[in-house]
Amino acid sequence: MRRPDADKWRQAALEELGAHQSNGTWKLVDKPPGAKVIGSKWIFKLKRKIDGSIERYKARLVAKGYNQRPGFDYLEIFAPTVRMSSIRVILALAAIQDLHLRSIDVSHAYLNGDMDCEVYMAQPKGFVQGDPRNQVCLLERAIYGSKQGGNRWNKKMRSVLESMAFKQSYSDASIYIYSKDGVSVILPVFVDDMTFVSRCKDSIESLVHQLGQHFKIRDLGPTSSLLGIKIDRDWPKHSISLSQRQYCLDILDRFGMADCKPISTPMVPNQHLSHSQCPQTPQEVEQMRSIPYLAAVGALMYLATTTRPDIAYSVGVLARFNSNPGWTHWLAVKHLMRYIRGTLDYSLTYSPDPSCPELFTTYSDTDHGGCKDSGRSTGGYLVKMGSGAVSWCSKLQTVVALSTTEAEYMAAVQAGKEIKWMRNLLSEIGLTSSTPSSLLIDNQSAISVAKNLEHHGRMKHLDLSFYWLRDAVHSQLITPRFVPTTEQVADLLTKALSKPKVEDFCKIMGLG
Repeated sequence: MRRPDADKWRQAALEELGAHQSNGTWKLVDKPPGAKVIGSKWIFKLKRKIDGSIERYKARLVAKGYNQRPGFDYLEIFAPTVRMSSIRVILALAAIQDLHLRSIDVSHAYLNGDMDCEVYMAQPKGFVQGDPRNQVCLLERAIYGSKQGGNRWNKKMRSVLESMAFKQSYSDASIYIYSKDGVSVILPVFVDDMTFVSRCKDSIESLVHQLGQHFKIRDLGPTSSLLGIKIDRDWPKHSISLSQRQYCLDILDRFGMADCKPISTPMVPNQHLSHSQCPQTPQEVEQMRSIPYLAAVGALMYLATTTRPDIAYSVGVLARFNSNPGWTHWLAVKHLMRYIRGTLDYSLTYSPDPSCPELFTTYSDTDHGGCKDSGRSTGGYLVKMGSGAVSWCSKLQTVVALSTTEAEYMAAVQAGKEIKWMRNLLSEIGLTSSTPSSLLIDNQSAISVAKNLEHHGRMKHLDLSFYWLRDAVHSQLITPRFVPTTEQVADLLTKALSKPKVEDFCKIMGLG
C-alpha cells in the first residue's frame, strides 16, 4: 500500500539530487579495475519547528563512509564544533549590551568542500544510470557521510570567512570575529548554522549578503531558535531566555513518562547511588535488558549541557552506571524525569544584574568523598554573566582527596581554568578586563591555600599542575573570595539537595 506522504518524500529526494547536480558533487565514470567503491544510502527525516510542528520533509543522500580506508580514501577528519558555553556567553552579551541576532543556514554545506582523495561511490538507489556495477560516482565534493566531509567543509568555510575579514578565535575555533571601521560582529558557527551578533544591523545585512555570494543560504531572520533551543527576547527588559519545553516533552513521551506526576527535586535528597545496586543475579540482569537506560541518560545529558544546569549533577551520577545499570538507578532516572515534568516551563534568562559589577562571576564547590565506590569527590563550578549561568560543570575528580580543603582546592583549580578561558574569549571579542575575576568558594582553608603556601604538610603530595591556581592568584587574574554555603550555587552541582535549596539555587542560576 502506498504511503500518503510518499510523494512528499520523493519530491524531497529529487530536490536533494538536484542540489548534487548543481554543485557537481560527482561525475559518472567507469569503475577502475580494483577500485574500492563505498556504498550510498538515503536518509529521510521530518524537520520540525521549535514547537514540534512539521517544517519540511528532508531527504539526504549520504555516503557509507565507514568503508573508507585511512591514508587511501581520506587524510584528515577533524572539524571543530562550537562549545555550548561559547554560545551562551555570546547570547548573554547580546542581552546585556542589546546586540542584534540574525541566523542563517547554509544549504547542503558539505557539498561546498572539495574532496582531497579519489573516492568512488555507488550510484544512489532509485536514480541509477547505466549498469550500476560498471558505472560509479567519482566524488568531487565532500558529500555527507564521508569521513572527511566535515573537515573539507570547515576548511572551505574558513577560507571564505577570512576573505570577508573575519578572524578565527583562538579560544573557540568555531567562533569568528569581524572588526573593521569601528564595527564588531561575532559569528558562532555550528556546522552549517550561523548566527551574526552585532550592534549594527546594517553590517549584519551586508555580511549576510556577501556570504550569500559564496554559498546558497537560507536567511532565518532574527534568531528565534538555535540548535533546538527556543530563544525569547524581551527588548524593554534587556533579556534573552533559553528554553527547551518541546524537547522535554519529547523525552517524557519517548520513555513513557508523559503523564507522570511532577516532583520538586532532580534527585532524592542525600541519595547515594553505587555499583552495589547494579544487577547481581541473572534474573536482575534479564530484568534490565529491556530498560532503555542508556538512551534515557543520553537524552537527559543533552538537556543538562544546554539549558538546565540544575540537573547536571543528577545526570552525571546516573551516567556512571551506563555500562551496567540496576533497578535503583532506573528509578532515579524516572525520578529525574518527574522533576523535568514539573519544570517544563523553566528557562535560562540573561539580563543585566546591577548587583554584580563584574562582567562574570564564578562559583566552585565540592562534595568530599561523595562517591562511595571510589572515595573520590564530585567537584562543580558555575560561571554567571548578568542574571544567568553561561558555563557549568559537575564531574568526579580524577584523584582521591585526603581532606575537604584538598577537594575544595582541586575544584577551584578547575573553575580557575574556566575563568582563564572566559577572560581569553571575552578579550578576543573586545572586552578586556584589567581587574581580577572573582572565584567564590565556601571554604576558608581552600582560599588560604590558593593565596599562599599554607598547610604544606597536608598538600605537599599534590601534582604540580594544581599549583597553577596560586600563580593565577599572584598574577592578579583571579581573586578567591568567601561565600556562605547558603549562597554557594555550585552546591547544586555536587550533591542531591532538598526542595528549598534547589529552588533558591535555581533562581540564582537564572532558571525559572
